[in-house]
Amino acid sequence: MPNQTTAEQPTSHYPSSCDYLIIGSGAAGLMAAHRLAEHGSVILVNKSDFPDSNTFQAQGGIAGFITKDDTIESHIQDTIKAGAGLCHEEVVAEMVERGHEMVEELLDLGTPFDTENGELHLTREGGHSHRRIAHVQDSTGKAIGETLLKHVQQNPDITCLQRHMVVDFITTHKLGIFHQQNRCLGAYILPEDGEVFSIAAKHVILATGGAGKVYMYTSNPHAATGDGIAMAWRAGCSVMNLEFMQFHPTCLYNPSGSTMLLTEALRGEGAFLVDKDGRRFAFDYDERGELAPRDIVARAIDHEIKKTGEDCTYLDVSHLGEDKINAQFPNIQRRLLTMGLDMSKQPIPVVPAAHYMCGGVQTDISGKTNIEGLSVIGEAACTGLHGANRLASNSLLECLVMADKCATRIMKNTDSHAPHTLPAWDSSGIMPEEERVQIKQNWDEIRAIMSNYVGIVRSSKRLSSARRRLMLIHEEIAEYYWQHPLSRSLLELRNLALLADLMIRSAQQRQESRGLHYIKNYPNQLAHAKDTILYPQGSLS
Repeated sequence: MPNQTTAEQPTSHYPSSCDYLIIGSGAAGLMAAHRLAEHGSVILVNKSDFPDSNTFQAQGGIAGFITKDDTIESHIQDTIKAGAGLCHEEVVAEMVERGHEMVEELLDLGTPFDTENGELHLTREGGHSHRRIAHVQDSTGKAIGETLLKHVQQNPDITCLQRHMVVDFITTHKLGIFHQQNRCLGAYILPEDGEVFSIAAKHVILATGGAGKVYMYTSNPHAATGDGIAMAWRAGCSVMNLEFMQFHPTCLYNPSGSTMLLTEALRGEGAFLVDKDGRRFAFDYDERGELAPRDIVARAIDHEIKKTGEDCTYLDVSHLGEDKINAQFPNIQRRLLTMGLDMSKQPIPVVPAAHYMCGGVQTDISGKTNIEGLSVIGEAACTGLHGANRLASNSLLECLVMADKCATRIMKNTDSHAPHTLPAWDSSGIMPEEERVQIKQNWDEIRAIMSNYVGIVRSSKRLSSARRRLMLIHEEIAEYYWQHPLSRSLLELRNLALLADLMIRSAQQRQESRGLHYIKNYPNQLAHAKDTILYPQGSLS
């Protein structure tokens, strides 16, 4: 951060402190705010509008509603199998055991889950051995997010700041206080229109979601630029398993316009993956065919595209019938129709796209990090739940359970710390921008490098080339950052570049192919699974 002064915070309409500062407004951030508002003042910050998150984009559902035909143990084993030997089994068990309870709570809060004959309608997705996924048609995340957001916005103890971006965390070590364990004291915040200000907090909770925008093609919203992971790293947090980016197998291929995710629930209900001649090819790669875990299906599609030289493969759902499609997938069908596509009558062109970050800031199941007063929950965290590949619809479950456990841990903490008086942001020496083309150029280069060299199939040579190319970009960004006024695009670029480097470093450390990380030089899986952990001090493990 810039040289800081001890000047008092400029007078403004913003609160200077709170008990709980929560960054991110997806399911994890909203649930944490809902829980903690009963015990103190909460400020909830989001860099975009509150619905702009991966939660609100999630189509499939939330896994874990167990019926008499299913068992918790079966869900646990499905998760571990999908995770390719890298799941932390105690975390999986603790997370899955809360699934039924979390769905029941969402029902109590007013989430309009689909029902059939008076019972929840459960769907099935790839990797699941049973129907256990509660959903709201094909817009489950939106329904859950809207339900939680309504409760948050109605709570007078929660201050909501949308279109505000966190610049960085303020820690004791950054302030030169080294005689105690590093502690997070608050954060610097940049409004959409205005000057940087600080908020001091007894506890900071980071729930900023994923990082799909580090790639050219992604199912994620524009906001998913990995800000939280980058900020946590700069604050001193360790990160884990960042080589595991899950590519969703079926994203609409639409090179001339907007794209969209085609939920895995389509395949769960019987959709076929076919080539241009209508041949089902998924069984060539796995006996489970279209219902194999996402890493297997994504590699199958990638291989078919490269083998045939075609631009895409196709998802054929027409045999399900128009009535079923309109009843269970109305939003997808509506959007496709606006593009001149009708999935009740024709196969839909699809390609894999970056979808979910299985790695993140290293935490326990309650979001605890190695920095006092800083928790990370949801997709930005890595607990070991997903291992080397996330089982479908475990992500919303993770967000809600982690938020609940994080709030419970914080409320039990009797070691109360009053908010510090924080130094003002120092913008001295900043020069006006003459042009912004460098930001756009570096943004495009980073995403192209990651897509071409750190995609579904990797090689040692590609990873080395990617890291070398990023070094020059890092230097340019650093020089630009310290010389020019802050903006959302500049902060996102800085975070994106750091995250890309951490992902490449993690991928270089894993000299095997496991789950979402497939590298040509090491096609086999090692006998002993091991997490990849990077430490800010520079040491690797």
